[in-house]
Amino acid sequence: MRLQKNTSLALYSVLEFAGDPTRHISAAEIADKYAVSSHHLAKVLAELARSGIVESVRGAGGGYRFAGNARRLTLMDIIQRFEEFAPPAGERGAADAALTPVDQALRAVLAAIDENAQATFSSITLA
Repeated sequence: MRLQKNTSLALYSVLEFAGDPTRHISAAEIADKYAVSSHHLAKVLAELARSGIVESVRGAGGGYRFAGNARRLTLMDIIQRFEEFAPPAGERGAADAALTPVDQALRAVLAAIDENAQATFSSITLA
């Protein structure tokens, strides 16, 4: 499973926020720490805020802070906000029929790896 840049930024950001839920952290501080564009990160943080995982705090000393439950929120909960997962092998219909047996076997192995990764991410909470 290869995660998009937005997904990785979301994971890093949420882990920063969850590390100290009472602290307000600015988007610029996180952007500097991970050497990314603060404009790009702002889009990721806006999605996390819409999801209720973080909340935006305006004004002096503002920024973002963790709003979720670290004991219940899993890494997969965050990943699913930014990733689209392909249907499992065998549920793709006609597209699978055109593949060679080697293609089908390799696709099945890669699908199993993705399923294991998803199960692992689903079992790890932020706590």
